[in-house]
Amino acid sequence: MKPFIPPAVHRDPHSGARPICLAAATTALAILSACAAPPIQPPAASVPLAAAFAQAGPAAAAVQVSDGAWWAGYDDPTLTTLVEQSLIANQDVAIALQRVAQARAGSDAQGSRLWPTVGVQASASRSDSGLPSPVKQGMPDTRALRAGVDVAWEIDLAGGVRAARDAAQAEAAAAAAGVEGARLLVASEVARQYFLLRGAEQRLRIVQDLAAAQRETAVRVGSRLREGEASAFDLDRARAEADALDAQLPPLRMLAGISQTRLAVLLGRSPSARVVGDNAGFAWPAAREIGTGQPSELLRRRPDLIAAEARVAAETLRGAEARAQWWPKLFLSALLGRQDLRLNALDLAPVHFSNVALAFAAPVFNAGRIDAGIRAQSARAEEALLVWQKAVLVAVQEVEDSLLVRAQEAERAAALASTVDHRRRSLQRAHSLQREGQIDLLVLLDVQRSVLSSELALSDSRLQQVLADVQLYKALGGGFAPARAGTAMTSLAERTPQ
Repeated sequence: MKPFIPPAVHRDPHSGARPICLAAATTALAILSACAAPPIQPPAASVPLAAAFAQAGPAAAAVQVSDGAWWAGYDDPTLTTLVEQSLIANQDVAIALQRVAQARAGSDAQGSRLWPTVGVQASASRSDSGLPSPVKQGMPDTRALRAGVDVAWEIDLAGGVRAARDAAQAEAAAAAAGVEGARLLVASEVARQYFLLRGAEQRLRIVQDLAAAQRETAVRVGSRLREGEASAFDLDRARAEADALDAQLPPLRMLAGISQTRLAVLLGRSPSARVVGDNAGFAWPAAREIGTGQPSELLRRRPDLIAAEARVAAETLRGAEARAQWWPKLFLSALLGRQDLRLNALDLAPVHFSNVALAFAAPVFNAGRIDAGIRAQSARAEEALLVWQKAVLVAVQEVEDSLLVRAQEAERAAALASTVDHRRRSLQRAHSLQREGQIDLLVLLDVQRSVLSSELALSDSRLQQVLADVQLYKALGGGFAPARAGTAMTSLAERTPQ
């Protein structure tokens, strides 16, 4: 057996490794300066955005968009409590937070590629042949103790690793915006389901009163039929109207029950638990002015647009990473350590060893694989841009639609409120006339039903007004502006490989 010789060049670690490392660093810096990535330009909308929303009045455009807890402005403690609890316990928000944790871990992993990898290795070996001493001169017994530090580094010449790092950071920013988007969706959906519940309860009470009045009318018609003052046709019509009103009760009860279960899920509770109690004295909140700002402000307000823009940056940066595959790669590796060796009974002096290598690799022929990857990534970047452009148009559309619904429902509610007022006055006169015997009780009951029907329509209109308000706050990104979110959401132009 031949003596054990470690696979390393025995030299002073300060004599050869330092010049090689210095030369590698100098070469890398020179090439890096020539391969600096160009700045990423912010995306442009597919169509120019107007200076103001078409459906917004001058007052609404002048009022600053609220970034506070807009749900607290309804002065409804129950609603405020529900929204605040949902923002803490909702599972969609929790899922979004975990996505942020994943994205940030991925960003850290990509960033670590820019730094050298350092490891420690150690080994111990012993060989005892058991042969006589004369024979051991040719096949000595050995004992080797070896320890060293291993360093490996891929020098990022073309900026591909930096582009991958910055792309991961952009994805982390998109995930952070997704958290605010989830909170906005949860808050708006809780408010929407709460008002649907209150609207269903209010309309249920009105329909029940209206059905009771119609059944009383049917009883009166039956009495008049027995006295020969009404026909069977009148009785059938009165009963049919009462049955039709009874048929409206199950859908309203169903709507109220579904709103309860959806609220329970939004709050992270069991759908079998009732989360909101009845409120017979509920009154619809008064209309208020909501600032809209300019359409261009949506690009920095809405979390979904911020996330979509960050994804455009990420895909653009991955395009730079794909193009960097055509550039040469430079790898630096070094092994520095100390070894203690014994041959038979002879202890050799401990020695230092080093092994430094600089490797260079450049693509020459790969059958178009790199070009195909560049084309595929370019298509993904273009897709991300189109998604962002569509999201901008949809965002403006949602604001315009909400403003239109608010304006038209305000006119409808005003007309219905006037109708209810007039019919209530007519009901008071009908009571007076009926007491004086100038009109029949059936006429009084008809007037009473008309009042209840108008109140039902007015309740529905006010519900639609409030729902339009909630939708407008959601469309404007209100309540969760990036400035108060506490997350790093840099603009697209700032996300440039450094």
